Amino acid sequence: MSNTSINVSLPDGSIRSFDGPITVMQVAEDIGPGLAKNTLAGEVDGQLHDSCDLIVSDASLRIITPNEEEGREIIRHSCAHLVGHAVKQLFPDAKMVIGPVIENGFYYDIAYKRPFTAEDLASIESRMRALIKTNYKVVKRIQLRDEVVDIFKAREESYKLQLIEDMPNVESMGLYYHEEYIDMCRGPHVPNTRFLPHFKLMKISGAYWRGDSNNEQLQRIYGTAWSNKKELKVHLNMLEEAEKRDHRRLGKELGLFHFSDEAPGSVFWNSKGWTLFQQLIDYMRRQQQEEGYEEVNTPDLMDRSLWETSGHWQNYRDHMYTTQTPDDRLLALKPMSCPGSVLMYRHGFKSYRDLPIRMAEFGKVHRYEPSGSLHGLLRVRHFTQDDAHIYCTLEQMQVECVRVIELVLAIYRDFGFEDVHIKLSTRPDNRIGSDETWDTLESALVTSLQNLDLPYDINKGEGAFYGPKLEFTLRDSIGRDWQCGTLQVDMNLPGRFDLNYVDEHGQKQVPVMLHRALFGSLERFTGILIEHYAGKLPAWLSPVQVSVLAISEKSQEYAQRIHLVFRRAGLRVQIDCGREKIGHKIRQHTLSKVPYMAVVGAKEAESLTVNLRHISGESLGEFALADAVSYLVKETTPPDLQELSKNPLQES
Repeated sequence: MSNTSINVSLPDGSIRSFDGPITVMQVAEDIGPGLAKNTLAGEVDGQLHDSCDLIVSDASLRIITPNEEEGREIIRHSCAHLVGHAVKQLFPDAKMVIGPVIENGFYYDIAYKRPFTAEDLASIESRMRALIKTNYKVVKRIQLRDEVVDIFKAREESYKLQLIEDMPNVESMGLYYHEEYIDMCRGPHVPNTRFLPHFKLMKISGAYWRGDSNNEQLQRIYGTAWSNKKELKVHLNMLEEAEKRDHRRLGKELGLFHFSDEAPGSVFWNSKGWTLFQQLIDYMRRQQQEEGYEEVNTPDLMDRSLWETSGHWQNYRDHMYTTQTPDDRLLALKPMSCPGSVLMYRHGFKSYRDLPIRMAEFGKVHRYEPSGSLHGLLRVRHFTQDDAHIYCTLEQMQVECVRVIELVLAIYRDFGFEDVHIKLSTRPDNRIGSDETWDTLESALVTSLQNLDLPYDINKGEGAFYGPKLEFTLRDSIGRDWQCGTLQVDMNLPGRFDLNYVDEHGQKQVPVMLHRALFGSLERFTGILIEHYAGKLPAWLSPVQVSVLAISEKSQEYAQRIHLVFRRAGLRVQIDCGREKIGHKIRQHTLSKVPYMAVVGAKEAESLTVNLRHISGESLGEFALADAVSYLVKETTPPDLQELSKNPLQES
């Protein structure tokens, strides 16, 4: 064998030898024509490469095909380039900016002399499909910087030239030739447009160059792309279902909440919505009491010096609301509750015997979010967090982390979320504290997850500036993911605030601080619940649990009696004695998402019974009044109280 031979190790453990440098595609062809036909790119020694890239030394190789996640991302990125190709054919004066991959899709930012219309979007998609059918090859070339500059000058692509200026030390760049269209990218991309038919352009929105509102406005074309027709159809069906479940529409229809221009980014809770909101607080309060938390409340407005000590002023200033007092003190509305909790801990002497201290607060926080990012309950400026901070010794930290993780998973199960994904966010570049401290904190979270045998992903560099964190992401009933709860471990803020406790030897020690929010934002969690259940909330959460419907005027008095009995039993109940026919009433209360209906007429009044119906349309039958009360109370009892009633003497 020649000394220039190259050994390529494959995922199945086999090794293939070649006489000299070979491309990823050539390796795929050597394995078999079926694989070569489906090859998009290759992962060479852990790095993604185009199928045309050469392997010049011994390496491990994994062929990337359309059905892998990396394959889908390559398809999406290539579809973004295809948008550019179609736009330049249809609108030659348009200037191309950037076209990255996003979750489930892609977008391309474009500068053009007028806004694109819905008709333009349809024309762009049609041209993209026509280009795909030609099965043209996407050609990659690595070219010297000066050559790339000359190419984009000749094409009058001013934004591409600015992007090149942002890379002063890059001597050569990858260009992708889509017939007459040229784009600049690190890649990889598909080798041929035949991989791109399963896409759909979704919408057009505004965007700013470099994300800065002081810069020129661009137009952003969004699209989604998938490996095959079935995946695309499933995704589009999910989006259609998501539209039906939009919490903003359902919130209005069900009379839960509204917004007003006079208070941008803040929620006006109507009576029914506030009832739902309070059920969440009551539930979490019970959970926290069971876990030994003490509930506190701290001020909303605190001095700038506090936020400077915590580091928020330096790291979070642009998101904070401030005010100047008549005596020239600068105060800030709290964007988070941890500094206030720190002051609570610092008040009074603490011994090791006092730890752990689990301090919970339903804190109102204020964060400035750009107006364009506000989105119903999911992105607001004024919201409530189920915030808690645990102060413990280093020896207690592991146990406390495990307890929090077990608690958050149990809580999500009670709300119908069984599929929970966990991410570990590690130290960011902009952080406080030593590497040794960060090693200790990250190790604590990893060990906790391992002790519970829970899988997790690494979210590198995405921790808070004061400590690493776990992020808990819920998958809802139509397959969407929502990041909700967090657990952060912190030995930095306690040191900055000179927190301490006296250990068993009489020495002062700095406690570990765990930051924990399980719902995250109660407003956001409410929006997620509304969409998860399509407005048909579980009976224990529903603002109205049962509607009493009178069939006629003759049964009104009995209906009012039932209404009173149900209310005294603790049920959230409403009554309908209107003149409409009973069929109409049932339809209306079903549309209002009321879980149960108690239908009463002259017959029920005489026999002291009620006919119960479920929102699903199922008739539950005729009940004696006392039995109806027992049944409804049982069906509307929160899940945590149901468990407690089964084991009233269980050990905590």
